[in-house]
Amino acid sequence: MSKDNYDELARDIIDHVGGEENVAGLRHCVTRLRFNLKDENKADTDYLKNRDGVVTVMKSAGQYQVVIGEQVAEVYEAIVNQTSIGGDTSASETSDGGNENDNRNVLDKFIDFISGVFQPFLMALAATGMIKGVVALLGTVGVDPESGVYQVLNFAGDGFFQFLPVMVAITAARKLNMNEFTALAIAVAFLHPEINNLMTGDVMYTLFSGTAFESPIYSTFLGIPIIMPPNSYYSAIIPILVSVWLGSVVEKGIKNIIPGVVRSFLTPFFTVMIVFVISLIVIGPIANWASALVGQFFLVVQGFSPLLFGALLAVAWQLLVIFGLHWGIVPIMFILLAEQGYESIGPAMVSSTFGVLGVVIALLIKSKAKKVRDIALPGAISLVFGVSEPTIYGLMLPMKRSFLYALIGNAVGGAYIGAMSVVGYRTGGLGVFSIFNTINPSGSLDMNFWNVIIGFTLCTVVGFVLQMMFPVPSIDGNEGQSENIKSDEQGLASKEELQESAKEDIIASPMQGQLVPMSEVSDEVFSSEALGKGVAIKPEIGEVRAPANGIISTLFPTGHAVGMTTDEGTEILIHIGLDTVELEGKYYEISAEQGQQVKAGDLLIKFDKEGVESENYDTITPVVITNSAEFQTIDVTEETQVTPGDYLLTAVK
Repeated sequence: MSKDNYDELARDIIDHVGGEENVAGLRHCVTRLRFNLKDENKADTDYLKNRDGVVTVMKSAGQYQVVIGEQVAEVYEAIVNQTSIGGDTSASETSDGGNENDNRNVLDKFIDFISGVFQPFLMALAATGMIKGVVALLGTVGVDPESGVYQVLNFAGDGFFQFLPVMVAITAARKLNMNEFTALAIAVAFLHPEINNLMTGDVMYTLFSGTAFESPIYSTFLGIPIIMPPNSYYSAIIPILVSVWLGSVVEKGIKNIIPGVVRSFLTPFFTVMIVFVISLIVIGPIANWASALVGQFFLVVQGFSPLLFGALLAVAWQLLVIFGLHWGIVPIMFILLAEQGYESIGPAMVSSTFGVLGVVIALLIKSKAKKVRDIALPGAISLVFGVSEPTIYGLMLPMKRSFLYALIGNAVGGAYIGAMSVVGYRTGGLGVFSIFNTINPSGSLDMNFWNVIIGFTLCTVVGFVLQMMFPVPSIDGNEGQSENIKSDEQGLASKEELQESAKEDIIASPMQGQLVPMSEVSDEVFSSEALGKGVAIKPEIGEVRAPANGIISTLFPTGHAVGMTTDEGTEILIHIGLDTVELEGKYYEISAEQGQQVKAGDLLIKFDKEGVESENYDTITPVVITNSAEFQTIDVTEETQVTPGDYLLTAVK
């Protein structure tokens, strides 16, 4: 379902629960929107039950529950974004918009944040990247850059990249729970058409003269020097991300001290003024200096070892571009070209696209995931033309192992280019068209020309081979297994049996207890199999273990429910107790992480069975195949008692 569809569904749900004014509170669990309505008689239950996108409606424990299924978080977010309903997800939020129960390491959190920022506009980014490729092709075949055709298409392709800070500000604000328009006000101030006037006129003085941080000062703010990057802030990422983060912190702080009657306009007033000044004077210069340091570093490496220089530049370039740190290297390339008539940075730089291209081609061959293929196909076209951002943001960062394969390919090809002292004699086309930059000014195709082709080929082939050799990772950033192997010791199918029946996925019991038919579960959502087919377990021990090899796709912070996707694509929901979301994590201890790759038998959650029952909650645990519609049959064991690892279900396609 697209974002527009989520928005439409959200609006319709609010309209048919009696309108925003009828909602006293809203939260969500793994599958349901849980409304506290002022007057349930105003809700049109029959309409909602028959509405596409709604599984069913239930009234329980004083709540009006609209069952959505696995997309409940997206619908909830759409409601919050469109209304003044604050909501409560039963997760304890930290000041930066994260969850204090989130035990992921810093790298995983960072990648999740970056992916969350870029995912919403990936398709537009890929489309404009393809247009930039078309423009590069036009230039290569001799179309005049001053012609109307060239310039119009160039505007269409390059505009998105020029104003990328605007897109980043919007999505980062959403991710950090900041007002989007306040974030936009900060971002567009960086892009003001006259901001470069701060760098005109007479130089007042020069800071850090003779160093990589040399900065001529033309203007000051209350006596504080204003340092501007040489290329302005168009396409900048880091200053905007940091500024929006700072804005989210300042905005929350100001809201807490400004009286409610004037909060609506004084909050953005102070936030924009404070954050932009700090960002322009502090954050921007730091990003600019970091860029200069990068340039100096690569110059030192090149003098030490051309081979190492080529490998490092080819590996690092994609990340440098993403964060805007490549500006420390690009000027050096132009200086060398002007002074010597050739430069050695461009060939290694451009090779970084081809390791990614090799991996993406392999993903198109191997991956069956629609989300992967939807990004990979236009991404591959953009990569051929030398535009990598859509693929990096959409696939490489979430699929970390695949990114590693691409970087290894880049290292091999880049090292070859560096060792062979390949140089560029001109600038112009990117991707495959950059090959023409290496043709000798005399027009002869010497080894310089052929070596760059060999280098690009090495990048592509190594990346392709590595991805073909190993399993396709999940787009959620976790590595899958090529086979869903379950050991005989666990009482599950053997590797050979799985190979003989590739269309079956055998699921083990996640816990010890007595089996109960799903029809006997007191919750109508489960008993009616509205969420999918399966079986319930009356637990005897408070432990939930992985029923198969796969990835934890959903893990609610309260620990009362966990969803996983097996390596064979079966989506399983294990809901520990009925209405236990109301306990808000009491009696539950989480032993896994969302996005984690697990093996059958791994401990996922521990819970105090007696404690839950002492609060008058039923601990019966439905085990549901939520994508049951994709299977011809769901077979259930005939046993009445199971322990972890015992055969439980078979999903047959």
